[in-house]
Amino acid sequence: MKCVIERNGVKVFGKAVHALARIGDELWLDPMMKGLAMRSVNSAHSAYACFLFSPLFFQHYSPDTGPAQDCGTVKCKLVMKSVLPLFRCLATIERNVDSCQISINLPDNRVIFQFHCRHGITKTHNLGFQESEALQAVFPSHLCPNVLKAQPRLLGDMVMHFPVSQEEITLSMSPLRVNLKSYYEDESDQMKAMHTEMSLDPSEFDYFQVGVDSDITFCLKELRGLLSFAESHGLPVSAHFGAAGKPVAFSVDDMVLEASVVLATLVNPESRTPSQATEAQAPAALR
Repeated sequence: MKCVIERNGVKVFGKAVHALARIGDELWLDPMMKGLAMRSVNSAHSAYACFLFSPLFFQHYSPDTGPAQDCGTVKCKLVMKSVLPLFRCLATIERNVDSCQISINLPDNRVIFQFHCRHGITKTHNLGFQESEALQAVFPSHLCPNVLKAQPRLLGDMVMHFPVSQEEITLSMSPLRVNLKSYYEDESDQMKAMHTEMSLDPSEFDYFQVGVDSDITFCLKELRGLLSFAESHGLPVSAHFGAAGKPVAFSVDDMVLEASVVLATLVNPESRTPSQATEAQAPAALR
């Protein structure tokens, strides 16, 4: 695989890495004909995220891994701590980087990130990878009875009212209102912590579909990265969900990229055990 990202796209790609770093400690690179997918999952398999960059996103994109390899056969699993520092300072990247070339070196099991900077400076990073089956979320979001779609600024303003330490929130939806409030697993924490609750009218959303009244509780930390990405690029965010205990999927899409985060929800607001009903799983074989 070899691809070249132009200057403006390098920051976008970096923001995607930042969002995925909120999910898990490992990053999967999956080059396919329809684009380059980057995926991550947390250790409990209760949160999964995927960014898919179409070939149109790149100045050059070739998914072939080599003359002796079928297209898309190699799935690279990288340690997130080795990738994130390359995109740590996005402001510096925006000022100094003209393009970024990403390629896979099969004989050495290396992913090569090459940054072409101003004044003719080239920075090359060789990261070791492990071949691994690609992750894929098994969740038919189109079958969900409840759908919300909103501008990223609205969701960003809502989340901003919750402290960074807030781990989980509860989203309640009915034909008349949408409520978002703090959730605390431990009763002693409920007594000490600040409670935040807000209510929104359906008219504030771009799209509002209620199939069933629902109260779902999910982790906020993993969602913040996608919301930050969406807000920085002005992309509307869609949420698909149903009853408590079923996953909730948040997604954004553009002409050149798609991104989604799938989160497990508690069986009910009083439950102490996250739902094990589904989430990320690897396909039976490499393709």
